[in-house]
Amino acid sequence: MDVTQIPFVKHIGIEKNEEGTVKLKPTVRVENHIETIHAAAQFALAETQSGLYLQTLFPEYRGKVMPLLRESSVKYKKPATSTLTASAYVEEGVKEKFLIAFEAKGRAIITVYVELRDENEVVTMRGEFTWFVSNIE
Repeated sequence: MDVTQIPFVKHIGIEKNEEGTVKLKPTVRVENHIETIHAAAQFALAETQSGLYLQTLFPEYRGKVMPLLRESSVKYKKPATSTLTASAYVEEGVKEKFLIAFEAKGRAIITVYVELRDENEVVTMRGEFTWFVSNIE
């Protein structure tokens, strides 16, 4: 599934960039009371990136699993006033551990780390997104 076609994602204006990650432009739709990008919009951008990252990390499971966000933790670092770009990663060895557990049980948990940066490369938010992934076949 193209994550940018999820109705809520479309509604707030999350788009893919050339690098294959997602970005969010500052618009009135996502502005808060102090005219910066709302924390909820930043969370949505980061959560969307974490799901997109799972799709790129495990393309062989696309359409064969049900990923559900189980837990998240975020820390907002600076106000966001320009276009935000998301990046994601998993810690070393986590992909291999996930695959072992998933192959054995048909389900597993994986944590994806996401960072949001503005146009000046300032980090506005960091987050951890823990996904429960189960086989639907």
